[in-house]
Amino acid sequence: MRSIITGTGSYIPKIIKKNSDFLNESFYGEKNERFLNSNEDIIEKFKAITGIEERRYLEPELQNSDAATIAARKAIEDSGIDPEEIDQIIYAHNFGDIRHKDNQSDMLPSLASRVKHLLRIKNPNCVAYDLIFGCPGWIQGLIQADNFIQAGIAKKCLIIGAETLSRVVDPHDRDSMIYADGAGACILERRNEDDKGILSHASQSFTYDEANYLYFGESNKIIQNINTRYIKMYGRKIYEFALNNVPNAMKKALDDSKIPIDNIKKILIHQANEKMDEAIIKRFYRLVKAKIPEGIMPMSIQKLGNSSVATVPTLLDLILKNNLEGHQINKGDAVLIASVGAGMNINAVIYQF
Repeated sequence: MRSIITGTGSYIPKIIKKNSDFLNESFYGEKNERFLNSNEDIIEKFKAITGIEERRYLEPELQNSDAATIAARKAIEDSGIDPEEIDQIIYAHNFGDIRHKDNQSDMLPSLASRVKHLLRIKNPNCVAYDLIFGCPGWIQGLIQADNFIQAGIAKKCLIIGAETLSRVVDPHDRDSMIYADGAGACILERRNEDDKGILSHASQSFTYDEANYLYFGESNKIIQNINTRYIKMYGRKIYEFALNNVPNAMKKALDDSKIPIDNIKKILIHQANEKMDEAIIKRFYRLVKAKIPEGIMPMSIQKLGNSSVATVPTLLDLILKNNLEGHQINKGDAVLIASVGAGMNINAVIYQF
């Protein structure tokens, strides 16, 4: 018996925010001092490090749970199941619903409950709840659903990852250019098959010194009588943390799967930073003593930015629907899925298609 993905769906917002759209912003550093170098220079260096050329922002009339519902409907349709048969709705996010131009977070009721309501599911035995786990949230939802399935508690689960980071960014922080919006979802089902599905997974939380590497803080620009807080991060610390820890979790998942490294045809890693992701892959292949195959790491960050929990399920859906040029997943391919994010949390999954 295995937990098998039978359907995927995503929602990529229609608003495109290009790097050039930040040329007129006023960027300040952590010490509230305006940067002396030009925005052209800041943006050029930003693109060289992150790989981001543009990102997507959610339409003003929509909220996080709306985008999630669209992605969920597509996943349900793709799987062909009756929504009333869903046992669990696991919704990974970090900031709840936030209205356009309103920084206040709304999580009452839970976003999972809102999606179940919007899907018009009547079955009271369909349990809906939110999962707060930083950027690795969707993958952790996949892991939780697999545990429920393996324990015989659930047969069909809907796992969603959706976020609207554009609504919690400080416009005076150059890191604001990293963040984006999006939603992805999948249906995970219990099937009596042994040749595909989730083979193994690994999860870790580092909180002794690392808990506040990502946090909510004040604007980089001093603004009197404004108490609004925004997403903030210690970028260098996160980069070093990811390099030192993510490859180890990936290797543990691979070792537990009992399959050789040559069976891994794609690595779907959280789209956080192109240079960081490339460095993680290099460190991982060094650990397993193998050469990095060409085309092993699909990337969507160049056009979609970092949409937190949505990056991995969106990337997976794009590939499975043949919407990411140069990449495909074939029957029999093993895929390694991994992420790192606020908490600091790390996880990895080995999945056989």
